[in-house]
Amino acid sequence: MAVESQEIVLAEPRGFCAGVDRAIEIVERALVKFGRPIYVRHEIVHNTYVVNDLKAKGAIFIEELSDVPPGATLVFSAHGVSKAIQDEAKQRGFHVFDATCPLVTKVHVEVAKLHREGYEFIMIGHKGHPEVEGTMGQLDSGIHLVEDVADVAHVQPAQSDKLAVVTQTTLSVDDAAEILNAVKARFPSVREPKQQDICYATQNRQDAVKLLSPQVDIVIVVGSPTSSNSNRLRELAVKLGTESYMVDNADELQAAWFEGKSRVGLTAGASAPEILVRQVIDRIKALGAISVRTLDGLTETTKFPLPKGLKIEGEDANTLQHLR
Repeated sequence: MAVESQEIVLAEPRGFCAGVDRAIEIVERALVKFGRPIYVRHEIVHNTYVVNDLKAKGAIFIEELSDVPPGATLVFSAHGVSKAIQDEAKQRGFHVFDATCPLVTKVHVEVAKLHREGYEFIMIGHKGHPEVEGTMGQLDSGIHLVEDVADVAHVQPAQSDKLAVVTQTTLSVDDAAEILNAVKARFPSVREPKQQDICYATQNRQDAVKLLSPQVDIVIVVGSPTSSNSNRLRELAVKLGTESYMVDNADELQAAWFEGKSRVGLTAGASAPEILVRQVIDRIKALGAISVRTLDGLTETTKFPLPKGLKIEGEDANTLQHLR
């Protein structure tokens, strides 16, 4: 058995953000313009469906630049890369397109600028995440990672007169604020970002879950296990007292989750395409749901420019349509 009654309630906004749209379009355009294969360092975005779709179109995903043949076209993922990776790609003579989200690039620029002014950094983020590795890799030293409040007590910067905070862009807004407060308590003169580093899309999707969770009996988050922002959405729903599960696709839904649940909340991480949301809706309907409604929410209009060199000869609005 399954959904006891009727309703699927959709969060708004959900799914793709401008940085993800841009990153995918960079790979698709490179495939059209230069032909397959196009090499991509790391998953372009953290979503299984997107990566498999681009693989089918001719993208080859690698971690080590030694796996890329000389003269090949290489795309850096949306998460950004270290200076060492940038330098190695240059030395190897690859034709590089940088799909780093501009909001991540903003953090890199801030780190470089303040480093020149003599600052050290505390970075709030998750160890091993490619965005964190990319940001910390902007410097050879002087950037210290904290993952939680407890870590703050163990940070040992060489000096605290010039100390600044940066954060991973896909964190829980509330968790990051708690850690930042601990940093400020220990280092009262620490410099905060002029605007918070957590991206608008992460913030908006978390705000939408805060609105959604109290109105439903269960929250389903569409997103891949490696997606930081998707994981934060599920954790937020649970923290708000609503049972929640994250699924990579509709096949992962379990009928038992919906027993006795009359309202099912549904959202998607910033790297999850809407086609997966539609497939999840169809599956929940097959389990007994009758209606679908969307909560009022922000309409995102942000669009980021593409790197130069990707305009396709004779391009019109439909040039890439067959790729989507």
